[in-house]
Amino acid sequence: MVSAPGPDPVPDSPDSSDGAPLDAYSRVVSAVARELTPRVAALRVRHRRGEGAGSAVVFTGDGFLLTNAHVVGAASGGQVAFADGATAPFTVVGTDPLSDLAVVRADGPVPAPVTLGDSDALVVGQLVVAVGNPLGLSGSVTAGVVSALGRSLPTSQPTRTGTVARVIEDVIQTDAALNPGNSGGALADSRGRVVGVNTAVAGIGLGLAVPINATTRRIIGALIRDGRVRRAFLGLVAAPVPVPAALRPRIGQDEALRVVEVVPHSPADRAGLRRGDLVLTAGGTPVSTAQSLQRLMFAEAIGRPLPVTVLRNGAMVDVIAGPVELDSEHA
Repeated sequence: MVSAPGPDPVPDSPDSSDGAPLDAYSRVVSAVARELTPRVAALRVRHRRGEGAGSAVVFTGDGFLLTNAHVVGAASGGQVAFADGATAPFTVVGTDPLSDLAVVRADGPVPAPVTLGDSDALVVGQLVVAVGNPLGLSGSVTAGVVSALGRSLPTSQPTRTGTVARVIEDVIQTDAALNPGNSGGALADSRGRVVGVNTAVAGIGLGLAVPINATTRRIIGALIRDGRVRRAFLGLVAAPVPVPAALRPRIGQDEALRVVEVVPHSPADRAGLRRGDLVLTAGGTPVSTAQSLQRLMFAEAIGRPLPVTVLRNGAMVDVIAGPVELDSEHA
């Protein structure tokens, strides 16, 4: 639903026999910058306490832009400004704090959309380019590499009763310089395909971005369609671990999820899942990463039986859980 047509991939530049050693690298970065800078907007967001700023990426031809949920917060709208000086008001279409993604829509013409890539194809050490509006400096470009994949980003989410700590999973780590205002901007590969939405500065030389993959595409589609993302709640916290080598031939997988916490009175608790269980499959699908379990926790899983197979004390145990809808009570 969100795979809108975008510009052609950034072409490979011809080699220059008389150029300096860094010319090839520079040509790639400058080509990506030339392609994306017009399509990454500066956002000014109206809050009750004043104004905030960030970046956003045009990803459809009819005015939808992708940014961070923490950039728009509880605001209903603001103003978007493009590199050519054009401005337009925008309205917030939907936000999803659990992924730190938000969709806004500009009320006016927008540049041609970017091409969304697939972060699952990234490898550590790969060149990436960040485009955004840090510190109010529009059209800023930095470059670096993918420093790590599969990072977790702790966040605080507001609820009706206060705030709760949550974790955004499978975040991309990069050493491309990011600063306040880069949030919501593009992280792109060498062909100009947007593979992440810059979300946080974790330290000097340590930037984080929400990945663009099959899961986030579902989130984006739900935000456009419904303005929010309905999620199923299971009530367990798990971490990926290697399966003991002696058990791999029997189980048929190298990694699984170790249960580190079971929320009391949750569906997982009622199903009999325990701390220390090694979750092998859920819904008949092998699970080895937090994302592989999260992919199952969307609206269609709410209220439906979810078979879960775990390894407990060397024995296979099958349980049936009944996920409920995630709301402020379960957040």
